This record gives sequence, structure tokens and C-alpha cells, in this order.
Amino acid sequence: MSTYEKAWFPSESQIRATRLFKWMQKLGYDNYDVFHQKSIEDIEWFWDEALKELGIEWDQSYEKTVDLSSGIAYPKWFTGGKMNVVHNALDKWALDDTKKHAVALYWEGDDGDTIQYTYEELYKEVNRVANGLNKLGIVEGDIITLYMPMIPETLISMLAVSKIGAVFSPAFSGYKADAVATRIQAARSKALITADGFYRRGKTIPMKMEADLACDQCPSLEHVIVVERASCEIEWNEYRDTQWSRLLENETVYNTKSMEADDPFMIIYTSGTTGRPKGAVHTHSGFPTKAAFDAGVCMDVTKDDTLFWYTDMGWMMGPFLVYGGLVNGSSIVMFEGTPDFPNPDRLWSLVEKYKVTHLGISPTLVRSMMKHGEEWIKKHNLSSLKLIGSTGEPWNPEPWYWLFKHAGNSDVPIFNYSGGTEISGGILGNVLVKPIQPVTFNAALPGMDADVYDESGDSLKNQVGELVLRKPWVGMTSGFYNENKRYEETYWTRFKDTWVHGDWVILDDEGFYTITGRSDDVLNVAGKRLGPAEVESVLVEHPSITEAGVIGIPHEIKGEEAVAFAVLNPNIEGSEQLVNELKSHLVEKLGKALAPKKVYIVDDLPKTRNAKVMRRAIKSAYLNNPAGDLSALENPNTIEQIQRIGKKSSLST
Repeated sequence: MSTYEKAWFPSESQIRATRLFKWMQKLGYDNYDVFHQKSIEDIEWFWDEALKELGIEWDQSYEKTVDLSSGIAYPKWFTGGKMNVVHNALDKWALDDTKKHAVALYWEGDDGDTIQYTYEELYKEVNRVANGLNKLGIVEGDIITLYMPMIPETLISMLAVSKIGAVFSPAFSGYKADAVATRIQAARSKALITADGFYRRGKTIPMKMEADLACDQCPSLEHVIVVERASCEIEWNEYRDTQWSRLLENETVYNTKSMEADDPFMIIYTSGTTGRPKGAVHTHSGFPTKAAFDAGVCMDVTKDDTLFWYTDMGWMMGPFLVYGGLVNGSSIVMFEGTPDFPNPDRLWSLVEKYKVTHLGISPTLVRSMMKHGEEWIKKHNLSSLKLIGSTGEPWNPEPWYWLFKHAGNSDVPIFNYSGGTEISGGILGNVLVKPIQPVTFNAALPGMDADVYDESGDSLKNQVGELVLRKPWVGMTSGFYNENKRYEETYWTRFKDTWVHGDWVILDDEGFYTITGRSDDVLNVAGKRLGPAEVESVLVEHPSITEAGVIGIPHEIKGEEAVAFAVLNPNIEGSEQLVNELKSHLVEKLGKALAPKKVYIVDDLPKTRNAKVMRRAIKSAYLNNPAGDLSALENPNTIEQIQRIGKKSSLST
């Protein structure tokens, strides 16, 4: 039985108006659960039909939908087929008289600069850059690292690289030199595309200096292409550097390269939570198809919609925004700045200005905006919103309800979405043909054969277990770049022919899934499993707390104990009395055995740029252990306060 009351109920007319329901009906189904079962029983039929629904066009038709002769971990999709993702995301719309003048991209800078491109304008710009890349000697199969802010040239670069048959590898714009160098070296990139700098919170952030420090460590690099975004004073290396403007001095005609369906188009590296980052390899027919399917069919993005996901191109949701939007012929919004600068309503002003229909954000971002109050939302007309997407981490109930009530007027569905970089999109979601409740997911998405296993590999209900996938899917990474042994060890060694995703999940009797945390984050307190998100949810229920982070540390008797860190709401003063109150609140909700005995008030929690709380960073700082790769941290200064707390705690025990 679910813990939460259902909050959003689709009417019969709303259900029938969705792309998902119309498609199901066309295929002879009007019940989602029956349809989902068919989608995982017959994956060839399902993905064939998905390609037709998305209107994916082929240069050469494929002979077989999936070939599993190399095993379930290495499926070959659409064998014999030829295509290029750029044809399906851009060319076909730009050459369509009914679509070419529609806006493909709205862009806004931190400083308020704006640009927009129609499909035809974007097509011509991409072709210029494709010709320019070829003139530099960049050809099919070469790998190009993108170390870019969220500017139009980032999108143009991605599409131009794919158009010529090369492979792009996006790196988070906030990385320092060593993190960028690690990714260039791992991919053996031939070129780097970067910017002189960008704007963030009204300040100029230099990039070229970091890029140069990275490039000096990377002998494979032959070219560095520099977009002059911020008019920074930079050093030019005459042997290596090329101005972006030089690439634009080329023809607007380019014949898109026809690629094999399983040719790689992107290598995207994880943030390296445990040492070396992993390079997920994605193909022309894989990632874009899965992203477009999840956005188009599951989230109901159409040609008439505008999709805006607040993200960075170095995170999976950046490429998801691009292909989820453009393959469906919608408009996308890219934003260089931050959601609360110069005022706390910047995000909502963007929604109103660009008439955003589908907005993607994270729970942490919502919690940070709650501090400013809902009056900032009320200043804006958000009637364009059809759906709010959420990904990156588990929810707590209070911020979920706050967002649903104030941004969505208790009427706009929140599409919880969970999968990952190696998935190309989601495993679990909130399909719009079923009721939605806070925090949870109402379904495994079509084509995703998800289950929850116990330690023996048996299916579980109403208990925490491992989220697994039993069948391959379109968009599944075709391994880790040059590290397939590591890929197999990460996902395939626990249960035979079963992908173990690394999330702890509860599936209840009504079919709702709740993610309680990463399985490597889960605490084992005196033999009982405890998800950090469960404890964090209890803490943010308290009116004084805006967000929380919980870790597990070694304990002589219990094996492990929970330690909690809480950020106060504005205008609340920290005190010993409040800490004791929080401890009592935890005991009341979790019981004495599981409730953290150590609760600390902190100014902020270490977060990545896409607003995930990095528990690993909290734990290593508190225990004064080596932290590993922290290059994705947005606010590294938070570590020092936690280190001080940890040292003080160790001295007192």
C-alpha cells in the first residue's frame, strides 16, 4: 500500500488526448499495464512501432531490429540500417516547407542576451561549421570534446560533429583543467571546442585558461576551437587554436554523412563518483531514439511544444533536451544563467517569456527556490505549462507539493523521471494515462522490463530491493569506451543476463515505485537497510529545515550509523535546542534504533551543477578521507565546514 495520497488524476479526455494513449489505441490497446507487458515481451515489435511513431527516417532500411548473438549486454540494434541523427533532429525539419520557419532554439544568456534560430537558420549554421571542421582535417570517427557553456554554439557544435560522422564528448562547463584533461585523455580526442568564457551570476567565468591547462596534458589534441562569448583577454596558441568565426566562413550546404545504425555519435562521461569517470558510448540510432521516445510519447512533447530542461550539456539531460526536443520537431530553450539570478523568479520569467510547455528541474533546485517564497512564482503567467519534469534524485513530499501547488496550480502533472547516462533516458516515470502521487513513479516506462530483486535475485514487493532490467532496450549504452570489462563488472555480474542499475527501490501493491537512494549509499544500521532519502525526507518535514543530506559512517556495534546534515530556512537561527528538537523529530518518525544520533546544522550541502547533493563528498569530508573526483561540485567551499565538523566530532569521541 502506498504511503502517499494520489495528487493528480487525469480525466478521460486528458488521457485520450495524450500521444501515448493515441498510439496505444492505434496498436490495439487501451490499458497501459497490458500494453507495457506486450512492450517487454516482444521488444522487436515494440521498438519497430516506436520508430514509426517518432517518424525516424532511414537512408537504408534495417534488416533486423535487434541481434542478441553477442549476448544481452551487447545488443546490436537495427542491423544493416543506415541513418544520421542530425537528419532526424534537424535536416528533415529544415527542408520541410511547413516547418522550416518554426523556432528550433530559443537561447538566453545570464546577462539577458537572447538569440533564436529557426530550423532552417540552424541547418545553415550547422552546415557551415561541418564544412569548417572538415577543412581542419576532422573526419568521420574522430572524437571531439566539447567544454562549453550553455550557448547556441554548443548545440551547433554537437550537430555539426555528428553531421560529419565524428563523435562528440561533452564535458561539464564547470570542470577545472584536470577533470577536462582526464576526459580528453580517456577519449583520445583530436579536437576541443571551448569558449573564451561565459557569464554566471553577473560575473565573467574564464574557460580558455582552464582549457589550455587541460590541453597541455593531452598530446592527442590537434585543434582547439574557441567561441568568443565573453570578450575575455586570452592567449592564442598559433599552432593549435582556431577562432569559431573562421568555421562560419564556409558554405551553407553539406551532405550529411550516412552512418551505420550502431556507429557511435557520443561518448558521455559520468562525473566519476568512484575514481575514473566511465565513458558511456551512444549510437546514432540509440540515445536520440530513446530520448525522443521518452520526451515525445511519454512526456507528450509535440511539434507545437517548447521544451526547457535546466541542465548543462555535460550532464545526460543536456543531450536529452536536444534530441528529446528536436527529433520531435519542438522548440527547445537553452539558458546560460542560474534560476535565481538576478532575482529569484528568473526561472519563472523564462517559462512565461518563451511559453514553455515542458519544464525540467531537480528536487534540490525546488528546495532552494522554496526559501524565496511562492510570491515570486505568482508574478508570472505560467499557463503555458503542460508538464513539469523532475530528475536527478529522490523527492521529499514537502517540496513536491510546493511545486505542484504553486507552479502547477495543482493541475500540471509532475513527471518524475529516473534512469541515467547509460540508459539514454528513463527506466521509471509518471505516464500521463495514470494517476500521479508525490515522490513516487507510477510505472516502468514502455519497453523497460524493470523489476525489484532481493539478494537472491527473486522479485520483491513492498520491500527495498535492487532495481534491475531483464531485457535490452534502444538507447542502452553499447559499453564503456575502451573499458568493456568495467562495463560488465558494473552492471552484469550480479545476476545472470540482468542489468543491476544501482538504485534501491520499493514497488508497492498498486504498482508505484519509490526510489530510496543509490544502493551504494544505503545504510545498514544494525541489520536494517535505511535509505538516506528516507531520513532526509523526515528532516525536511520540519518547518525549520530547507534541505538535508544523510550519510552512513562505521559504528562499532551497529556496523553503521546515520549522520545528518541540515540546512536551515532563512531567518531561522541554529541552536542546541533546535538540534535536540530535530533529533526528537527523527526518533518519533524513524524509531530510536534508526534515527541519527548526530545532527549538524550547515550553511549549505555540496552539490553538482545540476543540483544533486553529493553524499560521497559529505562522507569523505566528515571522515577526513580522500574524496576522489570532486570536479563536478558547484560549491566546493561547503566541504571545509563539514571537515571542521568531522574533526571536532572525532576529537570528542
